[in-house]
Amino acid sequence: MAVSGSLFKPNQSLSIFLKPTKPNLSCKKHFCLKASALENEEPKMSTIKENDVWKIDFSGKKPDTPLLDTINYPVHMKNLSTRELEQVAAEIRADIVHTVSETGGHLSSSLGVVELTIALHYVFDTPDDKIIWDVGHQAYPHKILTGRRSRMHTIRKTSGLAGFPKMDESVYDAFGAGHSSTSISAGLGMAVARDLLKKKNSVVSVIGDGAMTAGLAYEAMNNAGFLDSNLIVILNDNKQVSLPTATLDGPATPVGALSKALTGIQASKQFRKLRETAKGLTKQIGGQTHEVAAKVDEYARGIISASGSTLFEELGLYYIGPVDGHSIEDLVAMFEKVKAMPAPGPVLIHIVTEKGKGYPPAEAAADKMHGVVRFDKKTGKQFKSKSSTLSYTQYFAESLIKEAEADDKIVAIHAAMGGGTGLNFFQKRFPDRCFDVGIAEQHAVTFAAGLATEGLKPFCAIYSSFLQRGYDQVVHDVDLQKLPVRFAMDRAGLVGADGPTHCGAFDITYMACLPNMVVMAPSDEAELMHMVATAAAIDDRPSCFRFPRGNGTGAVLPPNYKGTPLEIGKGRIIMEGNRVAILGYGSIVQQCIEAARMLSSLDIYVTVADARFCKPLDTVLIQQLANDHEILITAEEGSIGGFGSHVSHYLTLTGTLDGSLKLRTMVLPDRYIDHGSPQDQIKEAGLSSRHISATVLSMLGTPREALQFK
Repeated sequence: MAVSGSLFKPNQSLSIFLKPTKPNLSCKKHFCLKASALENEEPKMSTIKENDVWKIDFSGKKPDTPLLDTINYPVHMKNLSTRELEQVAAEIRADIVHTVSETGGHLSSSLGVVELTIALHYVFDTPDDKIIWDVGHQAYPHKILTGRRSRMHTIRKTSGLAGFPKMDESVYDAFGAGHSSTSISAGLGMAVARDLLKKKNSVVSVIGDGAMTAGLAYEAMNNAGFLDSNLIVILNDNKQVSLPTATLDGPATPVGALSKALTGIQASKQFRKLRETAKGLTKQIGGQTHEVAAKVDEYARGIISASGSTLFEELGLYYIGPVDGHSIEDLVAMFEKVKAMPAPGPVLIHIVTEKGKGYPPAEAAADKMHGVVRFDKKTGKQFKSKSSTLSYTQYFAESLIKEAEADDKIVAIHAAMGGGTGLNFFQKRFPDRCFDVGIAEQHAVTFAAGLATEGLKPFCAIYSSFLQRGYDQVVHDVDLQKLPVRFAMDRAGLVGADGPTHCGAFDITYMACLPNMVVMAPSDEAELMHMVATAAAIDDRPSCFRFPRGNGTGAVLPPNYKGTPLEIGKGRIIMEGNRVAILGYGSIVQQCIEAARMLSSLDIYVTVADARFCKPLDTVLIQQLANDHEILITAEEGSIGGFGSHVSHYLTLTGTLDGSLKLRTMVLPDRYIDHGSPQDQIKEAGLSSRHISATVLSMLGTPREALQFK
């Protein structure tokens, strides 16, 4: 296991880690290309250095980036001076603000790591050296410096760049991301593989303080300390543990003890003073006694910050920091020293950054402009599309608030996603009954189970794709014990620009296979409110309901947003026809209704039913549809093995499929669908109203008539 001093040679001072020596970045002779402005050219955003600080004028149009224009790959900045690297940082910031103002995306995370990204690519030799970005929404500067700047205007768009690192997009993306806290595990695997293959490259994992709240990160650090492989972990501490980073009343208070420990490390003047003493001792003792000095250094940290830096050292990582994450000079010096250390062992470098750095509207915003739509560069005002309806997320939150007003046993849990799940609204109304557990879905589920054992009624609101991280707890701690935890699974189905990492494709399958789980999906926002009320009423077993990203359909809402509990396992018929029945589950019912309208133009009238429940199935409704129609089509925005599989399994067991009934199940294709607009994604999945209509016509023997639909 690595201990303090394991990275040091005899006669080597600890000072190299505490006050970085100046890197050898003396100004070299160079030529900068600067475009001259044409008379009719629109004014450009400019970057000017005032009082040794780069200032960016965001009032212009396309930014003027003469130095960045000379850089296509990291190798192109290897001979730049510190001053030039600082200019590159300013130009990258201007470029990111300009691009994201037109495309939308993750803004402030990327602005906060500009200097870090430059320093990493300056010191390390990517792609041979591996840089793993945790979560990945901070990777825009990385993409700009690794050959993708010319395509940044396509980010998160159909056929464009992904919003996260993606291995098949670039050789510089060492590991794909999108979910939190995976970087140290992946980096450790790469480091061990490197050692087994007798390679010499460096491996760097960049992880934020928010991602450090997940157990996976600690499991990885614990194993890294035991294996003692040469791994560099960079802890990017921007004091933003919850994402998105605001409540309705302002910036979110970081959750958990880790944030307090990191703050203590940053603030402790005594800690830094004692480390200076340790450095001096190292110089005085010299020779082979450097281990003694290392122990003094470790002892100093243990006395002053036992809950902080030594937490990492007890796990076997040598702790260095905190370091100014916006000083390129300090970062380069630090990385060069760490890279040069010959002895193996994991190192954690604690850097402090500011989310939204360099863009005043982001620095001032409560949420730091974490995720944005198109916005005005000068003011930061976002151009949010106006809609006559609210988002499904908001309807869920308002409905849950109404249930909680009537029942003081209802509590809500989320995993650092108060804004994303809508529970910020609940927290505003019931601050003592809403729990942000950090990015810790496993803990969130079992925490909710514990609440349920004492008679409370927990609603655990977690994105469909994020709940995958806590699935064992759903099975073992909730369903097996038949505890009445209610799971509200937002972002179910296709999610547009966030792509496959956030696509909620699998929840129907993984929840409906559990023996005790009630599984629901609303077809519109009114049905969602009824299902919130239904879940609140179910108190003898677990339940879940899924709902999509996006806005409601304009359905007539129940009075005062207060739903009425549904009869468990009972669907409904929306419109009646003959010969063909379409049984939809969840939001795709809207596509089924539109398909029925399209078919009516051909004098084909179909029955459309809303299943409401996948478990328990409405077997009476299914049997009725099977008996009264020649053709039965099921449709869902979920993977194979979901609602359609349950229906076909039932029809097989009852012998219904032994007769003349024709059955088709329409599901998401058995592959991951790339990011893009929701309209493009639903078409690619083959689940649009046109595809449903074409399936009906094909089964009726008139497939060519589908060509009439555009």
